[in-house]
Amino acid sequence: MAIRYTQWLDPEDTARHRAMEAQLLHYFVERFADYPHIRLFGDDPYDYDAPFNRLHDVLIARAAEYCEREWCYVPTPEQLNRAFFLAVGESNKFLREPDDGDPHR
Repeated sequence: MAIRYTQWLDPEDTARHRAMEAQLLHYFVERFADYPHIRLFGDDPYDYDAPFNRLHDVLIARAAEYCEREWCYVPTPEQLNRAFFLAVGESNKFLREPDDGDPHR
């Protein structure tokens, strides 16, 4: 299997990688705006059929395709996941369970 990830093929081009990561963050925030409020996790964070987990899988796949099609850039799984979860943190579309184990809320 050949290496396709742009960051791995050209690790020295940090300006391009950072610009693409910023574009990914923007892409995810825009996609979240298309959805109603989404409840994070729930009783079982490993429930792969939960709306948040399904949304993650779909948007990660779409973002990878978008990057390759529009920017001729193949992001690493780490770049995709980091941008996705940073966007979750910035978005107001996600609701947390009242008892999610975070004592600081």
